Amino acid sequence: MIPSAETNPSKKMINVLIVDDSSLLAELLQDILSLDPQMHVVGIAKNGREAIEKVKIFKPDVITMDICMDVLDGVEATKQIMTENPTPILIVTSSISHENSEKIFHAFSYGALDVFDKARIEFKDDQVSRDQLIHQVKYLSGIAVRPYGFLENPAARKQGVSSKWQKASDKIVAIVASTGGPQAILRILKSFDADFPCGILIVQHISKGFEENFMHWLNDECVIEVRIPKHNEVIRPAVAYIAPHDKHLCVNAKRMIELASDPAVGGFRPSGNILLKSVAEVYGKAAVGVILTGMGKDGVEGMMAIKKKHGVTIAQDEKSSMIFGMPKVAIEMKAVNQVLPLEMIPEAILKCLRG
Repeated sequence: MIPSAETNPSKKMINVLIVDDSSLLAELLQDILSLDPQMHVVGIAKNGREAIEKVKIFKPDVITMDICMDVLDGVEATKQIMTENPTPILIVTSSISHENSEKIFHAFSYGALDVFDKARIEFKDDQVSRDQLIHQVKYLSGIAVRPYGFLENPAARKQGVSSKWQKASDKIVAIVASTGGPQAILRILKSFDADFPCGILIVQHISKGFEENFMHWLNDECVIEVRIPKHNEVIRPAVAYIAPHDKHLCVNAKRMIELASDPAVGGFRPSGNILLKSVAEVYGKAAVGVILTGMGKDGVEGMMAIKKKHGVTIAQDEKSSMIFGMPKVAIEMKAVNQVLPLEMIPEAILKCLRG
């Protein structure tokens, strides 16, 4: 999910490469994007192999990438493009099947930035969805992406770190992330074992319709349970709760989960600030706040609220962040106790909980 305030402010022409094995869908995407005078479709590729070659020729500012294609699918194409010619990639595909979901998030792990459900434009004349597609493409075109492999890839198998806790902790961990967040969150959650002593609350800005896919992907990869919570759900140890689309995730005085339909904050619902401020109010010094990769400043005020209550605040460092936006602002505002590379954040969280 991208707030309206965070578009690409540049007036230069944005060159787009469309990758889709359906000529009808490719033409529809071209028609939609061409409605914006700042957009220029430089080429269309019908499979991943063709996309790799056309990236070398056209050097686009941004790519829309289908996932399920013959010859070479969007996952492998993303991996090769992000290795050889790093370019912002928006996955434009359907969220219907579990298999498709796995492919989407594997593409994320190779460096794709965001996802858009093509069904929103494929079967109906939905101008809001078409505007959102244009908005996402423009936003991603302004991001300086890193090549695949700039971070060591997470281990292929589940491998949590046993902590030998004596009892469940009365603490809480709250994580906020945006662009680049799915792979960062995976790295963190994958480090925790089934005896993790407290709950983990997560706000990840992600496009409509993909939060359940994100949940399934994390569950497939992690030892701890990952779920989308219900209103008034009790927070349990060793469970990570992902904010549902279009609902604010927060905690109440009884330390239960609340889902609210209050207005968006800073363009976001769910809002990282809403989550972190509620955690600061309810848990005080027992709160651990973590702000990860992403553009903008969502979560910064909430991190400050936790710090003022003498909780622990951790920010991902610049070198390991795909987008050093949210962490940078939090650091500059002095809302952060620790600035760490991604691979050190899980152990830092464990140390806070032991303490």
